[in-house]
Amino acid sequence: MPSRLERSPFAHWWWTVDRMLLFSLMVLMVLGIVLCMAGSPPVAERLGLPTFHFVTRQIAYLAPAFGIMLVVSFFSPRHVRRAALALYLVAMGLVVCTLLFGAEVKGARRWISFAGIAIQPSEFVKPAFVILAAWAFSEGGRRRDVPGNVVGFALLAGTIVPLVLQPDIGQTMLITLVWCGLVFLSGLHLFWVAGLGGVSMLGLFVAYHLLPHVAARINRFLDPASGDTFQVDNAIDSFVQGGWLGKGPGEGTVKRILPDSHTDFIFAVTAEEFGIFVCIGLLTIFALVVLRGLVLSRRNEEPFCRLAAAGLVMLFGLQSVINMAVNVHLMPAKGMTLPFISYGGSSLISLALAMGFLLSVTRRRPRSEYYDRIVPARRDEEAYA
Repeated sequence: MPSRLERSPFAHWWWTVDRMLLFSLMVLMVLGIVLCMAGSPPVAERLGLPTFHFVTRQIAYLAPAFGIMLVVSFFSPRHVRRAALALYLVAMGLVVCTLLFGAEVKGARRWISFAGIAIQPSEFVKPAFVILAAWAFSEGGRRRDVPGNVVGFALLAGTIVPLVLQPDIGQTMLITLVWCGLVFLSGLHLFWVAGLGGVSMLGLFVAYHLLPHVAARINRFLDPASGDTFQVDNAIDSFVQGGWLGKGPGEGTVKRILPDSHTDFIFAVTAEEFGIFVCIGLLTIFALVVLRGLVLSRRNEEPFCRLAAAGLVMLFGLQSVINMAVNVHLMPAKGMTLPFISYGGSSLISLALAMGFLLSVTRRRPRSEYYDRIVPARRDEEAYA
């Protein structure tokens, strides 16, 4: 542990970063490897791959993901904004490329391959979008000459249109929910918040009538007899068979017939092998990250950092809740990963970026570090960038 008197960049980072938040995220990353060892071997065997194929790949993804999270946490707010802008432009360009050149899987074009490596660009859009939306709304609140609210609305439209065309309704809903939360926190009138809720419901209604796979998922959720509910039924069976204490590591049987046991339904595998008590413990860690992030957001006096932290926490928390709710049949299937637990390189690295941004904007800093240049206090609002 570095001394408080030390002036190195690492010492400065260590005494300003929130160590409780950092430690919680590290615990989730380690648990992700353990639970991947429980859920992925049956999938690998069905595909004719080595037993621990997905575990090995997850470990390979984890090393750069952890490094990215640490490096990004060193960024200043200005560098966070710049990195988010560059990431957003690249990721949205790749999203458009998936529409043109991406392989179609289950009726959607969400993946694009480079040198044999498959990437889901929409995963990288999410953290960048949150930072840019927070930047737009905070600037609009600080400076009358900046149309921050207009930029925020345009940013949402420009982001979700390509996602709907893929189509990726799950990511679209997640981004829209986080954006609505930022609108509310930025202080817009409740009339606009209610109007956004109405527009969202209208969008869901249109998707239900125009996209057959969306209608099928909603129908199966409301009326299980209307279609195939194989995965959800087996996920519920995992909780029943696991009970409070679970069957023990490697003793699960339902996971052997659960197609997405290493991704969307890894929470159900956790319940079968480790029990409901462990699921509650995992849920507690997710809740700790969310609550700690909200506390740090509330304490932050800088509008951009406050909004960015709240938005990133909402992104992390909502994605976690959606995945776990699908596993216990409280929501229609969404294809949403469980942060740091589900297998997936794009998801792991994008979440590491998001949490790196969160660690950065919640660091304790003197007020002067939030600005691009030093100016007289009475002109602070003109200097903010």
